[in-house]
Amino acid sequence: MAFLGEDVPKLGFGLMRLPRVDGKMENPIDIEQVKKMVDLYLESGFSYFDTAYVYGGSEEAAKAAIVDRYPREAFLLADKLPIPEKATPEECEERFNTSLERTGAGYFDCYLLHGIGSQKNLDQFDKADAWNFVKRNKEEGLIKHIGFSFHEHPQMLAKILDDHPEMEFVQLQINYADWDDPVVEARRNYEVALEHNVPIIIMEPLRGGKLANLPAEIEEIFKRHDPDAPISSWGLRFAARLDGVITVLSGMSTYEQLQQNIDILQNNHEFTDNDHQAISQAQQAISQLPHVHCTDCRYCLPKCPKHIPIPVILDAYNDYLTYRDLPGAMFSYGFGTMEGPKASDCIKCGACEAICTQHLNIIELLETVVDTFEKAPEPSGDAE
Repeated sequence: MAFLGEDVPKLGFGLMRLPRVDGKMENPIDIEQVKKMVDLYLESGFSYFDTAYVYGGSEEAAKAAIVDRYPREAFLLADKLPIPEKATPEECEERFNTSLERTGAGYFDCYLLHGIGSQKNLDQFDKADAWNFVKRNKEEGLIKHIGFSFHEHPQMLAKILDDHPEMEFVQLQINYADWDDPVVEARRNYEVALEHNVPIIIMEPLRGGKLANLPAEIEEIFKRHDPDAPISSWGLRFAARLDGVITVLSGMSTYEQLQQNIDILQNNHEFTDNDHQAISQAQQAISQLPHVHCTDCRYCLPKCPKHIPIPVILDAYNDYLTYRDLPGAMFSYGFGTMEGPKASDCIKCGACEAICTQHLNIIELLETVVDTFEKAPEPSGDAE
């Protein structure tokens, strides 16, 4: 798809999970290793880097490894504007200027309103006049293309695209595990973007690395179909083959991961019937792994006197049950409850259980979530 004046190579370099000194997440970013990764990435014909105001140290790393070492026209840089509760237009300006200063980029090729994930969150962008803010900065030449990243339902996506036709692209969570997931609704969000003729940037093609480290019985499905293909190749190729996609972001933490992903997407073969069959079997197997059968109907939400985001919490818990990735699931839980009540705020009134269409023992589940996430040690790394 033509975008930014040319066809963008399909592998985008996400700068969220950069390598750390001595491989320890508590240590600073390993800038020297990042430089080597950047060199290989650009030498291989790729060009799209993705950072954000809230990715600790990432913007500064982009300056040191990319901006200070290459001509500005040699790469594309995307950054993002997060909106805190009760944000003001002045805070938008301050955060934008901070990102420009940290990166030293002069301008952003793509700039996104970051992480629209609830009506409350969307209202915050509206109240801060963020839509007009990015439009104005585009007119002034500080942004080349404006868009937003999105983690909600297709009905909301359609309304945003109807209300804001000036948005030039949308960043969506798309992978084969979430394709028909009732909470993420990746397929339907993808279809809404296509219906609005809005180009797509894909995030989480490997679901934060989970689809590169699958349970053994699911890995075996892929190995039967292609014994030599890296497990991660299935997720990357599934995403990259979709129509309307600008690029597929991968948050790479090692030089070896980058080498493998370059090899996968430089030699991106057409999906065969055999490939589709393998993906379908894996999707079916994932759906049968242990999980809480919440359908995200949200009938419980208006009944909860504490306004606990029950479906969001249970989705994070399902991440843990399915993939056994505690740090990643804890990050999802923390993100989903960042600006509101947590599972521990439950007062055990039972209003949610009385309305639940799946007859779930929600009170007991929330207690388990508290034990699993709130009482667990803090994860040492980032995930998205």
